[in-house]
Parts: sequence; C-alpha cells; structure tokens
Amino acid sequence: MFYFRVPDATKSSTDPVPLRSRIFADLTPLRTSPDYRRLWCGNTISWMGQQMTALAVSLQVYDLTHSTFAVGLVGLCSLVPLVVFGLYGGAIADTVDRRKLGLYSASGATVLSVVLAAAALTHRHHVALLYGVVALQAVCFAMNSPARSSMIPRLLPVEQLPAANALNSLTSNLGMMGGPMLGGVIVGLWGYQAAYLIDVAAFGASLYAMWRLPAMRPEQGDGDGEQPRRASVLDGLRFLATRPNLRMTFFTDLSAMVLAQPRALFPAIAVLWFAGDAKTVGLLAAAPAVGAVLGGLFSGWLGGIRRHGLAILLAVASWGAAVACFGLARNLWLGLFFLAVAGCADTVSMVFRSTMLQAATPDRMRGRLQGVFIVVVAGGPRLGDFLAGSAADLTSPTVAVIGGGLACVLTVTALGLGRRAFARYDALDPQP
Repeated sequence: MFYFRVPDATKSSTDPVPLRSRIFADLTPLRTSPDYRRLWCGNTISWMGQQMTALAVSLQVYDLTHSTFAVGLVGLCSLVPLVVFGLYGGAIADTVDRRKLGLYSASGATVLSVVLAAAALTHRHHVALLYGVVALQAVCFAMNSPARSSMIPRLLPVEQLPAANALNSLTSNLGMMGGPMLGGVIVGLWGYQAAYLIDVAAFGASLYAMWRLPAMRPEQGDGDGEQPRRASVLDGLRFLATRPNLRMTFFTDLSAMVLAQPRALFPAIAVLWFAGDAKTVGLLAAAPAVGAVLGGLFSGWLGGIRRHGLAILLAVASWGAAVACFGLARNLWLGLFFLAVAGCADTVSMVFRSTMLQAATPDRMRGRLQGVFIVVVAGGPRLGDFLAGSAADLTSPTVAVIGGGLACVLTVTALGLGRRAFARYDALDPQP
C-alpha cells in the first residue's frame, strides 16, 4: 500500500485539511515561489503558442504539397534533432548557467517563429524552409527543456516537487489539446502569419520568466573532493547505469510507450470497430489527453504519497490494463473512457518519474538525466507506433491492442519483481 506523508508537526492535529487540497491540483508551488510561478506561467503561455505553430506548419506543408507524406516528414524533422541534441543539451545544462541556456535557447526559438511569420507575410512559401525551421526549433527545445527542468529542484523544496510536476503535466496536456484547436481557428480566420506572430508574442512570457531568474550554475561534486569539470554525455550514461532506481523510471516508461501505444491504429480502429470517420479518429486521439488533463486537475492527493516507485509500477500497469480493455470495447464511448483512464494513469506515472529524477539525482547530473528523459519521451512513442502497426498488419488491430496492453502489464510486473527495492523507494530518503 502507499505510505502517506506524516502531517507537519507545526500544525494542529485538529486543523482540518481543506477538501480542495486533497482533491484538486496543489497550487502550493505557485503560491510560495515567485520564480517558479513566473516560470510556470511563461512556459504555459509559450507552450500553447508552440502547439499552435506546430499545427500551422503542418497545415502549410499540406497546402503547398497536398501530400500526407510531406506532412509526415515534419515529424521526422523534429524527432532526429530531439534525439541527437537531447543528450547534448543535457550535458550543456550541466556545464553552464542554466538560466542563460534557457534564455538563449528560448530566444532562438522566438527568432525562428519570427522567420516563419516573415516568410508567410512576404509570401515566401518554401517547404524546405519550413522543414529547416522545424529542425532548428527542435534543437532549441532540446537545449531548453533540460535546463528548465533542472531548475525546478533549485526553486522548490523537495516535498513540493510532485505538485510542481503535476502542474507541469497540466501545462503540457492543456497545450497539446488547446493549442491545435486555437491554431486551426486562427489560421482559418487570419492565415498562417497570424499563428506565427501570436507564437512570437507568447514566447515573451517565457523570456521574461527566464530573465527574472537568479543565476543557476550547476552544483559540482557531492562533498567528496571532486573538482568541477566539463560535463560529458558518457558520464551521464555511466551514472544512470549504476543507479537502479533511476534506470527503472525509464524502463517502466518504455514498457508503456513501446508495448502499449495504440495511437497508430486509431484510423483503422475508427472504421473497423466503431464504423466511424475522421471525427471518430479525432475523438480517439483526444481521449488520452482529456484523461491526462483530468489527472492533472485532480492531482492534490499525489503529494501525500511517499512510495513513488510503487506508484509508478501501479500507474504503468493501469495504463496497460486500460489499453487492453480498450481493445475489447466495441462501444465508442466505452472505448473513449478506457483511453481517458490510460491518459490519467500516464499523468500519475509522469509526475512520480519526474519527481524521482529531480530528487534522487545530484544537481551536477540533472541536465544529462533530463536529456535522456527527452530522448525516451520523443523516441519511445514513435517506436511504439511502429511496433503496433507491424503487429496489426501481421495479426489484427484487436490482437495488437490487447496483446500490447497485456505485454505492458506483464513486463512492468516482471520489472517490479526483479527490482523489489524500486517498489520500496521512499520519497523521504530518495536513493537513485
């Protein structure tokens, strides 16, 4: 069972805990840390703008080429830089002032949005230009994300990290839901240049938040006499290889994202199972995000859980079970319900995986571990798409979805049995 945090001894045992704090998202990090509040607000605004731009670029590529293959290449243009530069961005974040790295990379992304807006305003419509900008945007993100994530444990006490990560997941999922919708409306009303210009303005919030932060040079050594030296990607991977609890956070996530990732099958499932059309595909794609948003909104109870490893194992197993149940559903609304449950479970897993990475990793290694996190998050679902599509071609979508969900449950169970100390991981004594 989960262990809950012992109440603060400075508070009276008769003081009632507000129901809102036990149910809804814990806003304590936003109230207690002005720096984190600015960073969260700036990231929320800029992430919405980035998702608007992502949709606008896809629409513009299709408008210029009328080719779905050309639109698919947009994703490839971003994936490769994310995987390659994610690791190096983490190493750089462990070497330089993270505030400056975040500020410079966000400035670079702003300039790229200006380029997109200028090209649209001057009617310079070139697919190669769009591909190049998307690739450079991915480089900026790969540099910015490890720096920004590594700052959070320096801005907040460790007991507030689960709440902060729940708020960060809310930002991510709301942006992925609302950004494309707003982008479609804005492009339809005022054209591509309007979406790009709004993205430029949205980046202003992120730049202001970074500018107001104090210097964030990574701490060096752990009191063992180690001298500061240039961060190495290989050193980060070696560190991860000797830290079993941190390794388990990546193995469990890959179990879910690779083995039980049904999104590539949504077009076929919409027709074969639900006799639907493109709107049905849209509902299937949105359902996990809706569940993830609800998981973030009702995340107040997560802050009381100490057994983070056990919580991750149960959350990932719940994802796999929900996906398997979705494979059995032939009623659309029941299927959407199971996908939403899977999305909610993914939020719980993400909150505790991120918290473990931040709390159990020494500051000098946080950037590199966040870089590995980016690679797993970017590459895992793509590999899962390939595996699901291949399995469905060899068998059927039903077998691929149910088999993938069950494989996820069995794999994470085996991981938990093979590394029992992970289930005993205690947030009050974070051991990597």
